[in-house]
Amino acid sequence: MSDILVPAMGESITEGTISKWLVKEGDSVGQGDVLLELETDKVNLEISAEEAGVVQKILRQEGETVVIGEAVGLIGSGSGSGNAEPSGAGEAAATKVPEASSVATSPASTAGGTPAAEQAAQPIASNGDGNGQTASPSARKLARERGIDLEQVQGKDPLGRVFQEDVKTHANSADVSRAASPAPATPAANKPAAASQTEYSKPVERQRMSRRRATIAKRLVEAQQTAAMLTTFNEVDMTAILDVRKRRKDKFKEKHDVGLGFMSFFTKAVVGALKRFPTVNAEINGDDIVLKKYYDIGIAVSAKEGLVVPVVRDADRLGFAEIEKSIAELAGKARSNSLSLADLQGGTFTITNGGIFGSLLSTPILNAPQVGILGMHKIQLRPIAIDEERMENRPMMYIALSYDHRIIDGSEAVRFLVTVKELLEDPESLLLEG
Repeated sequence: MSDILVPAMGESITEGTISKWLVKEGDSVGQGDVLLELETDKVNLEISAEEAGVVQKILRQEGETVVIGEAVGLIGSGSGSGNAEPSGAGEAAATKVPEASSVATSPASTAGGTPAAEQAAQPIASNGDGNGQTASPSARKLARERGIDLEQVQGKDPLGRVFQEDVKTHANSADVSRAASPAPATPAANKPAAASQTEYSKPVERQRMSRRRATIAKRLVEAQQTAAMLTTFNEVDMTAILDVRKRRKDKFKEKHDVGLGFMSFFTKAVVGALKRFPTVNAEINGDDIVLKKYYDIGIAVSAKEGLVVPVVRDADRLGFAEIEKSIAELAGKARSNSLSLADLQGGTFTITNGGIFGSLLSTPILNAPQVGILGMHKIQLRPIAIDEERMENRPMMYIALSYDHRIIDGSEAVRFLVTVKELLEDPESLLLEG
C-alpha cells in the first residue's frame, strides 16, 4: 500500500486546497492517472497516481487544506470491486495506539468522519499545555477556529483522546445552550442589530472565496498598505499604430501565424522607457534599491478564477511576433488553468489592459514587489486640436502609471509616461529600442 502525497510545488507554496477528487474509494487506477485537483494560491495542479492499484481510502476531502508531503489518500493492490481495506488492515489500524508524546507531522483527517475513523487515519498529538491530554490534528485545528478550549471537550475515546467529531459535538451543545438561555431585555431604541438583519431577510447566496481570490485580495491590500502608491495619467494618439496594423496585419499574420495586437507595441514602448528610467524597473529590499538589468514584463490576464500575471521573459530581446506569440500562449494557459509557477514568477514591471472590458480610465494597483504598473484603456474617438485652427477626431487612449513614490519621484514617473506616449505615437522608433 502506498500513500497519495501532496507534491512539492515551489518555494513560495507550502499548502493547497483539494478542489476536486476525480476518483472514489474502490476505483482502480493506473500509473499516471489523475486522482485529484489541488488549488494553490497561484496555480491549480493535478496529482497523479505513482503506481497502479485500487484507491483504498480517501483521507482528506474536497475543500480541506493540505500541506506539502501530507498523505491525502491510500492506494493498495487488489480489485476495484469494493472500497474496503485489505483484510486485517482496518483491524490493525484500529488496535494501533500512538503514544501521547508523539508529534503530528502530517495531519490527515476526513471531514465529518467518526472518531473511530480518525483514530485509524490520524496521528495523535499532545495539545502542548502539559496536562497530558491528546487530540488529533483536525480536532486541534477545529478547536482553534471555533475558539474552543480542548480541556472542556469530553471525548468518547476510552483513552481520553479528543477527535474532530468530539469538538463538533461540544460546539453544537454550546450553541444549543446559548439558544435556550433567555436573552436580556433591552429597550426598543437600542436594537440596531435587528435593523442590520433585514438585509438577510431576502434571498442571498454565500460563496467561499477560492484560494486564488483570497490571495489576490490579500496581496492587493498589502500593496496599498506597504507602498506609497501614486498614479499619473497621460493620453496617446493611436492613429499611427492603427495605421501600421491596418497595413501590416494580414502579411504579419501570414508570415508569423499570429495576430498583430496592441500589446507588442506597448511592451516595446515600456521596455524603451524602462531603459531610460531604470528605477521604475527596480524593487525595494529592506533599505536597498535593487535595480534590475533585465526586462521580464508581466501581462495581466483575466481568468475564470481571478486575475493572474504571467511573465514574458527578456522582452527586450524579442521581436513583435515573438512577444505576440508569448502573450497568446500565456493567456491560453491562464484560461485553461495550466500555468506553471515558472510562468508567474519574477516579473519586473506589469502591463494591464482594462480597455478590453471597456474601461476608459482607472488607477491600477501595484503588483508587489514591483514598483510600477502601466494601465491601458479603451480607444475612443475624441476631438483633438491639431493647431490653432483645425480640429480632428482622433483615436485616443488614456494611459496610467501607478508607481511607488518611495523610490520614484513624481517628475521621473511623469517623464517615464511621456516617453511611453512618444514611442507609441511614433511606432517606427520602437524598432530602434531593440
